[in-house]
Amino acid sequence: MGKISYSQFSQWDKCPHMWKLNYVDKLGTFQDNIYTIFGTSIHETIQAYLVCYYERTIKEADSLPLIDIFQYRMEENYKKGMELSEEPLPVTLEEMKSFYQDGINIINEFLKRKNGYFPKKDHELLGIELDIDFNLPKNLKFIGYMDVVIHNKKTGRVKIVDIKTSTHGWNKWQKADKNKTNQLLLYKKFFSKQRDIPEDKIDIEYLILKRKLYENMIYPQKRIQVFSPASGKPSINRVMARLEEFITDCFDESGEHNQKDYNKIVSTKNCKYCEFKNKPELCDRKML
Repeated sequence: MGKISYSQFSQWDKCPHMWKLNYVDKLGTFQDNIYTIFGTSIHETIQAYLVCYYERTIKEADSLPLIDIFQYRMEENYKKGMELSEEPLPVTLEEMKSFYQDGINIINEFLKRKNGYFPKKDHELLGIELDIDFNLPKNLKFIGYMDVVIHNKKTGRVKIVDIKTSTHGWNKWQKADKNKTNQLLLYKKFFSKQRDIPEDKIDIEYLILKRKLYENMIYPQKRIQVFSPASGKPSINRVMARLEEFITDCFDESGEHNQKDYNKIVSTKNCKYCEFKNKPELCDRKML
């Protein structure tokens, strides 16, 4: 049975040709960088706190040496990235120090306002990195992992929280970017089916951790931003229809990849961070 993830779907949605180069031709050469090391480390640190916070006591959670845990995770994730890479990571000591300080600032802000982000009274933790494993047509399976899932025992509502790191947070254009928000819409749909929970009982939320605050601003800024995109039936139906287009375009009835040319979606946004942009033998950046 073939497996697809949100990362796969999202990449096809941006540029089907880039998806083909990565997932069909397997020409991608992913390498960790300071952003992935930082993102993974701050995720793991906050998740460790939340496990203790919900499953033990607030006092015990507050006694955790989170700054030390974060430093350890930064060091370990850097080492892991080095082990998996054939070349030295593009990470400098200065970057590690700078991002480490950013993490301290985020952790301190999180601890001050934790109950606003994650209420404890009448709530329980359903899981950290809780898996999505849902069968799709064409012998395919959608897999994913939800950062944090909590349950309000009083109201019966469930909240899926995805933790994102960002330099300055999400502006209105980033909030409107479907490639950012479609992920939790799919997770909501499939988690509802897996656990037999009505969709209208599930909320979704992005917890956006800002590394930097803008300078010389006249109004106070929050280092942690909360964003809940529209997640009713119209939004979910739209992304499910797009997922069906992905499956139809890319897979045959047995779940194997369709061997064909795929459209190139050439744009400044798509091509800027594409690892194939300077490889004309793989992508001439001319749309079909």
